[in-house]
Amino acid sequence: MIGLDRAAWPFILGAVAVALVGAWLGGRWWALPGGLLALVFVFFFRDPERPLPGDQSLVVSPADGLVMNVGPAGADAPVGTWQQITIFLSPLDVHVNRAPVSGRVTRVSHKAGQFLPAYKPESGAVNEQSEVWIDHDGRTAVFRQVVGLLARRVVTRVVEGDALVVGQRIGVMKFGSRMDVFLPTNLAVRVRKGDRVVAAETVLAQWDPR
Repeated sequence: MIGLDRAAWPFILGAVAVALVGAWLGGRWWALPGGLLALVFVFFFRDPERPLPGDQSLVVSPADGLVMNVGPAGADAPVGTWQQITIFLSPLDVHVNRAPVSGRVTRVSHKAGQFLPAYKPESGAVNEQSEVWIDHDGRTAVFRQVVGLLARRVVTRVVEGDALVVGQRIGVMKFGSRMDVFLPTNLAVRVRKGDRVVAAETVLAQWDPR
């Protein structure tokens, strides 16, 4: 089953309004651009149902897309020692984001910035972004929603104190962007650069039992 993220409605209704004005002014052919634009927005904001993982020790992909990098975190990483997984979302990917790990949200921050193409390495340091810290049984993971050239806004629907289940919806990014996941260095990562990943389904790593 495929739903629609609620962030879509302002865009869809705006496109429909353009189509109606076009039809009123010039007939059905003038309505075509607005109608096609509405369909583009429906496609972009699609929100397919994904079964949530039953194992809360899993670390799953928070986004659909292409793995751009796996390895030691860059200089722009959060304070601490991390390994980093970077996922690029093209405009054709599903842009609804999901929690990569289960646990309690301990920090949510937003930083204004630039709008460089999300595939550029430096975009993680200088682009507008939201950062979420999660405590999983005393261990920490961090993920960032980073805007790109076309994505001019991230929507983060979690706040400090929220309890997350792995794979649950946590927000959306608009029109092409990237996701950075920061994990402790002792976790064995199961994806490589060039892999395609699916939010809530592709396993990135797994927490060791305690």
